[in-house]
Amino acid sequence: MTTTYIITDNVPAQQKTLGRVIIFIATILLVALFLIQILHKTNTITLGFENWRPTLYAYLLWSIALCWGILLIKGDRGQRALFVLPAFLFTIAMVIFPLIFSVYISLHDWNLSAFEGQKFNGLDNFRALLVDEYYWNSMLNMVYYLVAILFEYAIAFGLALLLNSQIVARKFFRVVFLMPLMLSPVAVSWMLGKSLMEYRFGPAANLARHLGWESPAFFSSPEIARFSIMVLDAWTFIPFMMIMLLAGLQALPREVLEASKVDGASGWQSFKEIVFPLMLPVSVTAVVIRIIFKLKLADVIINVTSGGPGGATDSVTSFIFREYRDRSNVGYGTMMAVVYLIIIIILMTLMLKLIDRWMQKVT
Repeated sequence: MTTTYIITDNVPAQQKTLGRVIIFIATILLVALFLIQILHKTNTITLGFENWRPTLYAYLLWSIALCWGILLIKGDRGQRALFVLPAFLFTIAMVIFPLIFSVYISLHDWNLSAFEGQKFNGLDNFRALLVDEYYWNSMLNMVYYLVAILFEYAIAFGLALLLNSQIVARKFFRVVFLMPLMLSPVAVSWMLGKSLMEYRFGPAANLARHLGWESPAFFSSPEIARFSIMVLDAWTFIPFMMIMLLAGLQALPREVLEASKVDGASGWQSFKEIVFPLMLPVSVTAVVIRIIFKLKLADVIINVTSGGPGGATDSVTSFIFREYRDRSNVGYGTMMAVVYLIIIIILMTLMLKLIDRWMQKVT
């Protein structure tokens, strides 16, 4: 015998009407205040506030009114909605509003070192970006940095296979290989980039001299500097990919691997036909997460080379940072960030779709 629970809607019609009226009035007030503030900041009208704080207060009041209105409209079901609604409203406040405000700033000529303050200039910042050689050079550098992930993945997979095998002091080596991941990228840049690879007295430079390199300057020429940044960044994040792949290897069914050995498969055949295909979901996850981290690459570059020589090591993020820090150009820097975000969203969406189709074919 089964028991069926039926949820009935016993909310009075007047209560529903009151809830809709509360939400409608609060929404109209919020939208009106938001539009007035935008028109005021663009010097279209004189009515408005000096800052956006009143709009924030209006959003908080609208959030309370929305929760109250839903409770009045849906009754008991509205209480369940309140478990999700605050998180949704918080996401809007912390993600959506900053994005909207970033687009607003990007449409202004706003230099913190100028006395005029911010001035609306439409798409002038975007037009300047289209002909900015340094910005597109940093975008090209990102292609090199992203391609390096393939080599990082190969090294991480090799280390994971090594640590998954029966070697002496396996637990010790697992901890040792994870140590770079425990360090801050800023610490890595100073410890390795500024000390170990220092061209006069650094141990790496002295070793290079003994091996025949007369002037071992790791950050002097564009190609060597870019490669050195790749090495520093890889040294930090290869352990991250390694630990994910190691976890995947340990989760593989032992029966399948043992059966392949009984059938006479060599180590390479077992890896090619069994281990690698079974590890594809973990591998794809590790590479995608690594791509996300790589797209934010800035710490090492800022501390070691500041984008030099001649922008050869600049990532888009480090170039945007220097636009803010060195030139105080808030409007143009924000436009670069907005364009970069749009490019990332498009590329990541296409990449995930292609990966999904490829995984369906392979598996």
